[in-house]
Amino acid sequence: MSHRLHRRSFLATSAAIASTSLLSARNWTMAAGANDRLRVAAVGVGGKGWSDLTGVSASPKVEVTSLCDIDESMGHLGRAAEKFPQAKRYSDWRKLLDDERDFDAVIVATPDFMHAPVALAAMHRKKHAFSEKPLTHTVFEARQMALVAKQNKLVTQMGNQIQSHEAYRSAVAIVHAGLIGKVKEVHSWQAGKMGWRLVDDRPAGADEIPAGLHWDNWLGVAPERPFKKQIYHSFNWRAWQDFSNGQLGDFGCHILDPVFMALKLAAPLKVQAEAPEINREVWTLWSKVRYEFPSTELTLGPTIPLTWYDGDGNKPKAESVGLPASYSLPGSGSVLIGEKGTLVIPHVAAPKLFPEEKFANVDLPKLSSVDHYVGWADACRGEGKTTSHFGYAGNLTETVLLGTIAIRLPNQSLHWDVDALRFANSEAATALLKKPYRKGWEPTWI
Repeated sequence: MSHRLHRRSFLATSAAIASTSLLSARNWTMAAGANDRLRVAAVGVGGKGWSDLTGVSASPKVEVTSLCDIDESMGHLGRAAEKFPQAKRYSDWRKLLDDERDFDAVIVATPDFMHAPVALAAMHRKKHAFSEKPLTHTVFEARQMALVAKQNKLVTQMGNQIQSHEAYRSAVAIVHAGLIGKVKEVHSWQAGKMGWRLVDDRPAGADEIPAGLHWDNWLGVAPERPFKKQIYHSFNWRAWQDFSNGQLGDFGCHILDPVFMALKLAAPLKVQAEAPEINREVWTLWSKVRYEFPSTELTLGPTIPLTWYDGDGNKPKAESVGLPASYSLPGSGSVLIGEKGTLVIPHVAAPKLFPEEKFANVDLPKLSSVDHYVGWADACRGEGKTTSHFGYAGNLTETVLLGTIAIRLPNQSLHWDVDALRFANSEAATALLKKPYRKGWEPTWI
C-alpha cells in the first residue's frame, strides 16, 4: 500500500476522509436500519475507559456485548462486568476480536501505545471505532488509522470529548464569525504539574504481580520489562516514552483541537522544540514547541506560527501575547491573536475576548454542548455524523506527535513532508515516525 499523500491535495483528501462518517452511517442504515441496536465491545474499561463506556452506553440504542481489561479487579473489569453482567469478559483483546460476530463497534481506552494495535485490528474487521486521545502512539499509526477508516467506510471518533463542549464550540464560532479578524499567531499551553512522573529513570528489580493483573497482556506491543507497582499500571504509564507521549500527547489533542477547528489547519511545515536533555525512558518535565503552518483563509500572512508550552507553570506571560499584565492566563488553554482582537480559549471554560471594552456590548456566538459519545453511537446507526472522526483526528494527532519527536531532538528545525511521510532534513527524526513492536505481538498492518 502506498502511504504517499500529495500536499496540493491534502485539504481535499482531508475533506474526503471527513465525509466517510456520513457515508458509513448511510451504509449502516441500508444494511441494518437506523433503529437497530448497536452492539459495542470495550477494550480498557478502567479510568477513562469507564467514562467512555458509560458515556456510549447511555444511548438506549446501545447494547454492550463484550468487555476486555488486563486487570480483573473491581476498579477495572470487575466494575464493568457488574454493570453489564450479560457481556462476555476477556483479559486479552485478541480473543475478543476473534469473536467478531458479537459486536459492531469497539471502544478503545487502553494506554496510548495500544490504541492503534487494538483499533486497527478491529477496523480491518470493518468495525466502527471510538479511540481515546491521542489517537495513536506514532505518526505512522495515525496515518494508518485515517486511511483504514476511509477505505472501510467506518464511523469513527477520537475521545477528545471537550470538542463537543459549549466552550470549545463557541470559541470556534467566534473565530468563524470574524470577530477577531484574521489570526496572526497562536500560543497554547498546559502548565500543570506532571504528577504521573514519579521517577527519573527506570527502577531496578521487579515486584510481585497482583492477582488478576495480566502483565504480559498489559505490555502488549511494547518492549518487555518487569512489573513495578505504582510505576506503570494503572495511571503513571504517562511518564514513559514506551507507553505514552508525555504532557503534549496527553493534552495536545484537547487544547489544540479548537485551534485546528477555528483556523482549519492542516499539516505543519516545520516544528522545533526547546526542552531539557531527555533520556530513553521518561518524558521531559517541560517543553516549548514551535510549529509553523501554511496559511488558511482565517490567518494572516504566508504562514501561521503556533507555540506550545508545557510543564509546571510553563505558559506565556499575558503581556507577551498582547494581554493586560493584570490578566491571569488560565492554567491551560490557547490565545489567538487576531487583527481586530485577541481570543483566550481556556481549557473547558468560556472563551474571553480582548480588548474587553471593545467587545463589552458585542453579542457573541454561543453554541450548546452536544454528546460526544452518544453522537458516535448514533452515527454508527445512521443518525448524524461525527466531528472528531479519524480523518480529522489523525491529522491533529500527527501534528501533536511531530512535536513529541522535536522534544526528543531539541533545537533542531525539522521540515515536515506530509506527502512523503518523512522529515525532509532529518533521518533521525524520520526514524521516530515508526517504532518496532514486541516479538509475537507484531501487527499485521505494518
